[in-house]
Amino acid sequence: MRKAARFISLLTCGALLSGCGGLSASSGSPAPITVMTWAPEGTKATNMPGMPAMAEAYAKYINAKGGINGHKLKVLTCNEHNDSVAVANCVDRASHAGAVAVVGSYSEHGASFSAALETAGIPYIGGYGITQEEFASPVSYPVNGGLPALLAGNGQQLAAKCSKVSLVRPDTTAGDQFPGFLDAGLRNAGKSDATDLRAPDDATDYTSAAQQSIGNDASGQCVTAVLGDATATFFDSFRRLRETDSGTGTEHAPRAHIASVLGSVTQSTVDSTGGSTSPLEGALVTSWYPPAADTAWAPMKQVIQKYAFNDDRIDANDPGVQTTWIAYTAFTQVVASLGHQAITATNVMRAFGSAHGISTGGLTPPLGWRDADLLPVPDLPRMVNAKVTYQVVRNGRLVAARSGFADVSGTLETTPQ
Repeated sequence: MRKAARFISLLTCGALLSGCGGLSASSGSPAPITVMTWAPEGTKATNMPGMPAMAEAYAKYINAKGGINGHKLKVLTCNEHNDSVAVANCVDRASHAGAVAVVGSYSEHGASFSAALETAGIPYIGGYGITQEEFASPVSYPVNGGLPALLAGNGQQLAAKCSKVSLVRPDTTAGDQFPGFLDAGLRNAGKSDATDLRAPDDATDYTSAAQQSIGNDASGQCVTAVLGDATATFFDSFRRLRETDSGTGTEHAPRAHIASVLGSVTQSTVDSTGGSTSPLEGALVTSWYPPAADTAWAPMKQVIQKYAFNDDRIDANDPGVQTTWIAYTAFTQVVASLGHQAITATNVMRAFGSAHGISTGGLTPPLGWRDADLLPVPDLPRMVNAKVTYQVVRNGRLVAARSGFADVSGTLETTPQ
């Protein structure tokens, strides 16, 4: 079945030469390299419009430098609408256009898109890391440790401060995986499992979930919320829970310490909720990448400034934008290594399968996808990077809580599935 899919992919490249790295029939110049980036836009759940916008800006940047080995980069974008049928349609469109990869994308419907990509023989490079399939599909080449690494890291980060943790997470199939990874981080530090609280990821008020999360509001309690775009709404509901001290008659905010992970909390979230007066002040946040103020982000910011100055979809603090930048950075280096070989989906996968030591300028550890680079994480055999950073909201800014990366691969390798 897989051989047939690859044969069909090669036939498609023959019919759509301009998308597969041959010569343009009209000009004799190197044909463009066609790729796709998809993400949800305009939905009631998490939206990532900055990812396709960053992909378009990256294409302008790389093409201004002469492309990849002389090939222009052609980026197709697709709104996957947070819908399993829509994302499968994105794959179909990519296949018909002769795309050699899907790069730097976001979808919560991993089962749908991974099956479609495997059938089409198209690699998935640097997905956001929200689904299990991104770390299991043979055509997936992740650049970060996804939600598993973030949650395991968050558990370890909270263990040093909290005696009890409540996790507020989406009542979805993807969300059902969250407690196991957070608990692995807590257990690794000798702490008890978190209280698992499910909530809608598109609610306009989370008072009930916030009240449950703080329980008796004793000292040492912590609340970590991982609700994507709705996380700010949750913490606003959390902030409004004020109690009156029976002895003094004065009100006080909940004592429980708050936390989250990259994507659910960003610098933009802190800014929009009050900056230094935000309810997120003091929050502990686990990330894949260095803080947005780190100088390692300077090249990305320069590209945004020059090629997407008026595009308000792009926020340099957005982890979706950051992931897309990193994915395209890796894609460009690996495809450049093909030299004068035909740039087909099959050859791109072959090149990624032998790639090692790919630099992202310090935004991640050096990346590779050889068999020797794969981590022995149960049910996540495609994971190659399980390193995270620890951050804290201080004076209204997300800053490093400790220097460098923390490796949670050992914790994930012992996670019961």
